[in-house]
Amino acid sequence: MASYSLNPAAVAHARQLIDRRQYVLDSDWGDVQPDAAAQNDYLAKHGWPDYAAWHLGLTEGASEETKARYAFVYGDFRRVHRTGLIACVYRASEWRHKEVELAAHDLLQRLDAIAK
Repeated sequence: MASYSLNPAAVAHARQLIDRRQYVLDSDWGDVQPDAAAQNDYLAKHGWPDYAAWHLGLTEGASEETKARYAFVYGDFRRVHRTGLIACVYRASEWRHKEVELAAHDLLQRLDAIAK
């Protein structure tokens, strides 16, 4: 089982997007979650720092500037998805990655408060 640390840059990025109302409240995460082609396209256009900002977790021991380094994606590279945050909370809590779980939960609460 991999270990993850929290990616503070991703948390800050998600907060900014939520505050700017760049979010989707109702989506099917299985359909909108970025697939490998979308990830490769985004990386080619934006680079690793921007790619990293969409992932709440950093895989311990994984090499920098590899997809394996980044986990717990929460959006579609344009907007935060409420269902993406829910998926992050669920997956992180399932595998006891507490820092990521709590950060995703806090972001979800922030989104829900703003989107009332």
